[in-house]
Amino acid sequence: MDTQQNTALTRALAEVPGPLPTRGVIHITIPHTERFTVVGNHLAQHPDLSCTAVGIAVRIQSLPQGTEIGIKALAARCKEGEKRIAAALRELEAHGYLQRFRHRLPGKKVITRTVFCSQPAALLHPRPRPAAEARPRPTASAAVPVRMPARVHVPAPVPVAVPAPVPVPTAAPPAPEAPSAPPVLPPPPPLFERRVPPPTAPKAPRRPLPQPSDLTPELDRAATTFLSDLHRHAPQFTLSEDDVRRLVPGVAAWLERAARPDAIRRALTDDPPHPLRHPAKLLAHRLTELLPPPPPGVDDLAALAARPRVVVTPFQTCDDCDRAFRSPTPGHCRDCRETRAAYAQAAA
Repeated sequence: MDTQQNTALTRALAEVPGPLPTRGVIHITIPHTERFTVVGNHLAQHPDLSCTAVGIAVRIQSLPQGTEIGIKALAARCKEGEKRIAAALRELEAHGYLQRFRHRLPGKKVITRTVFCSQPAALLHPRPRPAAEARPRPTASAAVPVRMPARVHVPAPVPVAVPAPVPVPTAAPPAPEAPSAPPVLPPPPPLFERRVPPPTAPKAPRRPLPQPSDLTPELDRAATTFLSDLHRHAPQFTLSEDDVRRLVPGVAAWLERAARPDAIRRALTDDPPHPLRHPAKLLAHRLTELLPPPPPGVDDLAALAARPRVVVTPFQTCDDCDRAFRSPTPGHCRDCRETRAAYAQAAA
């Protein structure tokens, strides 16, 4: 049985100008007459925006003025979840298509306005208006026809003899001034400040795996044994022989800094991501980022012991008024002592 052909599609392909490409997309362009939105290629082919952000931008651009475009409002209109929509809105805000600012109403109420710009580059560098648009249009008074007076017969002028002009020496014309270069204006400040780096921004290079000061045979043997035995305590951390040899210097650096094997095991294997796809990469990251400081030396401990001790005066309870006061010995507070001194002086 032959495959059914779409006659409308065949007719549309026959109307495509030029030869059809042998690979890639074939565009059948049908002009829109209603319900359409103009989208620039700077948005549709943006190299730093995800397809979700481009789709959300096209959806927002097609909505009428005053439509709610919050995360929950867009989630009710689209099939994407709130997290993907929030990430797409952050991308659009980072590249200048979306901007939020606070506005105070006359009644001292503050609201948040959301502005979507279909072409943010045009706000930074506005294009000059063409000469045809810049030329002032004729007013209504200029369009009124003006009546010309009737022709009057004027007799032909009589020729009059004019003496030949005497040449008069003149000074040389001044040299033309060199055209001055136009002043260079500083670039305008950016209208939108990028707050979130784009997803395609270059990432910082990873820190190298820590290395011990001296990889002795004892350290190498202890680190190899630790990594080979790791799968017995955490089955998801099953390592290959190459992974063990690559991670041995990092574990040796921890052991050199007087870290206990059980403490190293807890720091490396506690709370792993689910699912764990690359255990060796996770171990290398934690060995690098969670490296403990080196133990203090003898000189550091001696300097710590030589610091002057701060004597803290303890609290005491007054024998008369039960008020707490600081004193090395129990007794009376200052007010009670002054009262007792006043009574003794009055009695004397």
